[in-house]
Amino acid sequence: MSVDLEDWFHVCGLKEQPCIPPDDWRVRRATEVLLGLFAEFKVKTTFFVLGCVAEADPDLVRSIHQQGHEIASHGYSHRLVHELGPAEFNDELQKTEEAIMGITGSLPVGFRAPQWSVTAHIPWFDDILAQRGYRYDSSRNPLPFVGDRNATRHPYRIETAHGALWEIPPMVSGSPLGNLPTGGGWGFRLFPFRMIAATVERYGRADRPAVLYLHPREVDPRGPRLKLPLVKRFASYGTRRDALPRLRRLLASYTFTTLRDMVDSWQPAS
Repeated sequence: MSVDLEDWFHVCGLKEQPCIPPDDWRVRRATEVLLGLFAEFKVKTTFFVLGCVAEADPDLVRSIHQQGHEIASHGYSHRLVHELGPAEFNDELQKTEEAIMGITGSLPVGFRAPQWSVTAHIPWFDDILAQRGYRYDSSRNPLPFVGDRNATRHPYRIETAHGALWEIPPMVSGSPLGNLPTGGGWGFRLFPFRMIAATVERYGRADRPAVLYLHPREVDPRGPRLKLPLVKRFASYGTRRDALPRLRRLLASYTFTTLRDMVDSWQPAS
């Protein structure tokens, strides 16, 4: 289970990022809803934290950490990785690491790119993560329309010049049209619940982790919305009323853990 800790206005692909005053941020109240649900079902999860959110609300990140959840990195500014060069990517990681270290006292060991913006055409990506001490990445979503359509659906180990790195893709459902995003986002909110549950069980039978992901805005159905093109608007905000009851059903039916604990079970930290 994982959460991308960002706010309702953190949407990729905009020509200009909106400037939203702190009084209009809603990430805290939405995240507290998620934390309450995780506490109810005694579930620990991985929060991929934006550095700018950690700087703006360190008490929120501290509360997440103190409740036993993993704090991983989602970059600093929510910029797409394939739009960055190596130096800019390093800077994004550095600023986020400093923010997380200042709050939790430890560095993140996991990373997830905004909007699955990592493909095979970024040769420096894995080397930089491994060099900075990361143990896993969860950025390659095997989807035909976003992410990397050629990525595999199961975790695999990447060898780099600076050490090994685990790649942990999110859950998807196969179909004649290609993989479908049932593991999170609009797909988790839209596709029939029985389809999502069947995919979780299929992953379990194959001894594969079903990695789900959510954003706080998805459990805030009355939250504000940016003016976006129709498709992007639906992907970001559509059918938000369905996310929380679906999450509750999954937490009641299956066992979840953090991505760090999964990696520890495959390869204990040295």
